[in-house]
Amino acid sequence: MKTRIGQFSVALLTGALLSTTAAAQMQPCADREKVVQRLNNTYGETVRSMGLGANNGMMEVYASEETGSWSITMTMPDGQTCLIASGQAFEGISGAPKVAPGDDV
Repeated sequence: MKTRIGQFSVALLTGALLSTTAAAQMQPCADREKVVQRLNNTYGETVRSMGLGANNGMMEVYASEETGSWSITMTMPDGQTCLIASGQAFEGISGAPKVAPGDDV
């Protein structure tokens, strides 16, 4: 079960990292500070991981252990942050195995 969750997480994060500026602009967007405040104040979500996309956008995963809600955002170089995805039933995975390129999953 944890392997499938890990695979799903990797696929979801990869999709978020590959999103283009045009796709990000179609999502609900606002100034990063406002988005972060709302995620924290309304949903109790805090940043759990981040990565830099090919389009120089910073992808962040926010989640709440208490409520299980999660959100993925993309912040573009101009400071606009867009909501890429959100959902419920967040589960942190500690000690997840690292998969090297070319390894069978």
